[in-house]
Amino acid sequence: MTGLSDAAKDERTARIVLSMLVEPNDPVTSRLLARVGAVEVLRLAERNGEVTGLDSVNAQVWRDHFNASEARSITERLNQIQRSGVRALIPGDAHWPGALNDLGDAAPYVLWVRGASSFLSRPLPDFVTITGARASTSYGDHVARELAASVAANERVVVAGGAYGIEGAAHQAALAAGGDTIAVLANGVDRPYPAGHRDLLDRVADVGVLVSEVPPGAVPTRHRFIARARLMAALSSTTVLVEAGFRSGSLAVAHCASELGRGVGAVPGPVTSAASAGPHRLLQTGVASLVTNAADLASLVEHEGLRPASALRAGLAGDQVRRPASEPTRTL
Repeated sequence: MTGLSDAAKDERTARIVLSMLVEPNDPVTSRLLARVGAVEVLRLAERNGEVTGLDSVNAQVWRDHFNASEARSITERLNQIQRSGVRALIPGDAHWPGALNDLGDAAPYVLWVRGASSFLSRPLPDFVTITGARASTSYGDHVARELAASVAANERVVVAGGAYGIEGAAHQAALAAGGDTIAVLANGVDRPYPAGHRDLLDRVADVGVLVSEVPPGAVPTRHRFIARARLMAALSSTTVLVEAGFRSGSLAVAHCASELGRGVGAVPGPVTSAASAGPHRLLQTGVASLVTNAADLASLVEHEGLRPASALRAGLAGDQVRRPASEPTRTL
């Protein structure tokens, strides 16, 4: 690779370039970014010198993680993104969600946004993440809609992914109630996924905001779904899991939220339903509080809102936050 540091001479552009070349939540890149900044990270990536904390072999392994094919067309990509109207936020921007700073070294390099980015600057207690199984039941969809509608009625923001099932039901209910909603995606904000949710996600972009840490044009992958879990957890003061199997990727959101000191709720279901196995496990292990209705969720959210900011960061911090990529889960 040549010319990366020439193409990205300021921190904003360098972070944008990093998001194009490196997978999100890469531990080495994240650590270096926090310590030396994005411009220096790109300089280290395109040269063969020493990399602090790595021997020569591991330094080369790290360099090999950079997407060389993308690097060759980086200037063209930057121009395309500028013309697309999609915006990029970096730490320090007015609308950057400060809650993501609680992730420490695991914070995203950049946030790509489509829609009302001002939503992201609201206080942490205003956000509630609702997530769960893609293969949800009618019971789960009903509960998700009830909870999302209650969040909207309380003038808070629903945060969810863009998947079928629980997350789609949450967005639909929030929009129907005239509430605010944010969709956190594992793909570019310019190409809604799944395709069947194109109209729904376009509607979210119109009245709320689509958010991703991967650049426009990026496709979803297993790693990107798993990495996304930490963003969904960190953005909100409270996460509630409605339905999830034992190996559902949505469990990673709940565990990340717990580790960050956020509130976690879980909805019980029939003991015969595989879709309720995940929430039941969270309740059994004490990770989550019981949520049976909108009043339970409101109480949990209000409790989290009364906690001092230091308490919200009482979980594992910085590079101690367990990286979702280590979770033995599959995507939603």
